Amino acid sequence: MARKNAKARARIGRPPAGAREGERVKDYPQLSIRVPAGVRATLQALSVVRSRSQWRLVVEAIDCYLRNRPAAERRVVEELSSRTHGRASARALTGLRRPARRRTQRK
Repeated sequence: MARKNAKARARIGRPPAGAREGERVKDYPQLSIRVPAGVRATLQALSVVRSRSQWRLVVEAIDCYLRNRPAAERRVVEELSSRTHGRASARALTGLRRPARRRTQRK
């Protein structure tokens, strides 16, 4: 007869590493930006020194920047980002993309 382990088996592989419990980074939208070589090198060095992923460092930097902005500006940013986040979330849940722009013929 096979023995059953009293403890639940640990999942194989790395645990999800999202910003919130259970989220997976690979499910996040991607962002591609161009920065000077020095900025990229600094981000990579900070990532190694702090033992944190680059995306987490960017999120922390944005949060720090916003904390130092006036309250009125933070409210506007929060309102605008909640609108964008709501649309992006709805598309992610339904699997829909933005409709393609119709090209008009020039005369």
